[in-house]
Amino acid sequence: MQHLLSGSTIENDAPVDNHGKGERFSPTDMVATALGSCLLTTMGIKAETMGIDLTGTSVEITKIMKAEPRRIGGIKAHVFFVKGLTEDEHQKEILERTARTCPVERSLHPDMELDFQFNW
Repeated sequence: MQHLLSGSTIENDAPVDNHGKGERFSPTDMVATALGSCLLTTMGIKAETMGIDLTGTSVEITKIMKAEPRRIGGIKAHVFFVKGLTEDEHQKEILERTARTCPVERSLHPDMELDFQFNW
C-alpha cells in the first residue's frame, strides 16, 4: 500500500496461523499499532498546548485475538512516561483522557476490550 501524499509504503502479511508467512505486520497488527500511534500522537498534540514535552514516552501494545469469528478481541495499551514528567494530577488526567478518546479508539467496535495503563 502506498500513501498518496508522501509516497511512503506499508507492506503486510497474514500470520503463519492464517495462511501467511508472518514476515510483516498483519492487518490486525496494524489496527493495534494504529491505536498506539494514535494515542501517542493525540497526547503529544495536547501536551504541546500544555507546555509538556512527551519526548521519551512510549507505548507497548498487545493484541488479543479471538476465534469464531476470527477477530481482535482486545488490545492492551501500556503507556510509559519519562519519570518525573509531571506531578500535576490534573495534567495527567487530561493526557490520559486524550489518549482514551483518540480517533482510532473511537473507531473500534464497542465489544472490543481495551486495557489502557498509564505508567507515570
